[in-house]
Amino acid sequence: MTRRAAPRGHDSRHWLAQEAARIMAEEGVRDFRFAKHKAAERLGFDAHSLPMPTNVEVEAALAERQRLFHADSQPARLRQLRETARAAMCMLNGFDARLVGPVLSGTADRHAIIYLHVFSDTPEQVAILLMDKHIPYEVSARKLRSAAGVQREYPLYRFVAGDTPVELTVFAVDGIREAPCSPVDGKPMKRASLRDLDILLAAVE
Repeated sequence: MTRRAAPRGHDSRHWLAQEAARIMAEEGVRDFRFAKHKAAERLGFDAHSLPMPTNVEVEAALAERQRLFHADSQPARLRQLRETARAAMCMLNGFDARLVGPVLSGTADRHAIIYLHVFSDTPEQVAILLMDKHIPYEVSARKLRSAAGVQREYPLYRFVAGDTPVELTVFAVDGIREAPCSPVDGKPMKRASLRDLDILLAAVE
């Protein structure tokens, strides 16, 4: 594809953020960096010579897109996701489950995954609970960065609730004190307890 010169400054960042948001919403892409570079390719821009939008700008564009094009369906879908998250958190109550990510922030869409942080002396205790509940699961790992800049790998359990994927990242018990950095803004991730989620659900009834 022939590369073309992109507008300078705000315009190029805005167009890239909008296109990256469209790619994430329509194609289920969850990696911000990949979405931004794919957006640059789609628009015919050279990603290496552009001031790329931040992840915060892309997330804002994603929220705007949902308001403009999915206002009739996204709120109901979001509520369904939050209620599914609530049921999963109740099941995982002994592990102080916390909701994180797009289902909490409100930008979740039809491709959404429910992300939960759980806290346990050993990851095997989480696996035992899932087996006791006869829930099929897959085991993986996720790399997360602490506020001090240290990257660590955490056990991850993935299962499906209804038609929605749920991913449990397992932390040590004292990991509840300090959330890892968000991939969106680099700040500590916002975490919602079951009580926090109940308040959120009640507020939008």
